[in-house]
Amino acid sequence: MDRSADAAGVLEHSDVGAQKNRVVTEEEWLQKWEMHNIGFHKEQGHPFLQKYLDVLLSGRSGLRIFFPLCGKAVDMKWPADMGHCVVGVEVSEQALKEFFAEHSLPYSEEPVLEIPGAKKLQSTSGNISLYCCSIYDLSSYASLMISLMEENSSYLLVTVSYDPNKHKGPPFYVPESEIKSLFGSHCEIKRLEEVDDFSERPRQWGLDYFLKVLYLLKLVS
Repeated sequence: MDRSADAAGVLEHSDVGAQKNRVVTEEEWLQKWEMHNIGFHKEQGHPFLQKYLDVLLSGRSGLRIFFPLCGKAVDMKWPADMGHCVVGVEVSEQALKEFFAEHSLPYSEEPVLEIPGAKKLQSTSGNISLYCCSIYDLSSYASLMISLMEENSSYLLVTVSYDPNKHKGPPFYVPESEIKSLFGSHCEIKRLEEVDDFSERPRQWGLDYFLKVLYLLKLVS
């Protein structure tokens, strides 16, 4: 047996330990951006999306692709450059402005009247629209994602797996059972890949294994 999984696949922990009722507050998240404490940001894009973008697109053109909690993900530019429309949501305005600046994309800003305090940053090309507002609560997040899915929609979801009794997060441990609880009544759920992502950083957290798990969700009609 290796350190990351048993014969059935990803290890599941029934006790979430130190993570019980733990969340990253909006203030904590904004501070991460202000202090540039963004080790989660991938300068070269997410390898899962690089590998499975064709699975998500399924040969279709002119799609509307949603990036929730998008930060300044470089991945957003890939489908936009392919002619798709990209919509992102992020609570940090700094992150969104850095996305446009780092890609040298001119943009405009306008308030979103339906959501107090929210604003939309849109590329002048019109095919990248990033909204600055919060969708942080997990259960409401899942409900929102389901509500946005239409027939033939696909959703790539990445979680992490480790012993939650050894690290309080973030990132937070999300077992497959919770994915099924949140999405199972509406979506077909397929685990596409699990990758051993153990490195010095998880070791410093006191962990002895750290997995990233990719799921493909499809709306059940």
